[in-house]
Amino acid sequence: MTDPTTPPDRLAANPRSPYYNEELFQRGIGIRFNGEEKTNVEEYCISEGWVRLPVGKSLDRRGNAMTMKFNGTVEAYFLDAEIGDAEADTE
Repeated sequence: MTDPTTPPDRLAANPRSPYYNEELFQRGIGIRFNGEEKTNVEEYCISEGWVRLPVGKSLDRRGNAMTMKFNGTVEAYFLDAEIGDAEADTE
């Protein structure tokens, strides 16, 4: 990650995934999928255009949420950058 204002191309919420990054989750990441805010994204990939969303309350044999992959337009952004932009607009 070379640019601190741009989220990574791919990120996962599961700590066992190679795409997991604790520092980014502490900073806060927002996801827009097909123009709609999503708060339950388990994993996303901007370049391939997909997100993984949990399906109901189903769990796999390891206790992780069952997910489905949905294709579409994915936009990721840092939540703290959005707060900083809002403060700059009010001044």
